Amino acid sequence: MGRGRAKAKQTKVARELKYNAPQTDFDALRAELSGAKPQSGHARPQSDDDDDPFAKYDDDKG
Repeated sequence: MGRGRAKAKQTKVARELKYNAPQTDFDALRAELSGAKPQSGHARPQSDDDDDPFAKYDDDKG
């Protein structure tokens, strides 16, 4: 008992995913699969160890 609302929500989400497909950025997908760097700037920036507050606890650094 009490599963009706959860099941209705799951059904609603599944129906939205089935009938309202999100727009695919094929240029970004092509760049990702080819190994090229993304041009849109959505990638996470590379951080140096100086910016990492936990770098001193890394065992691999010696």
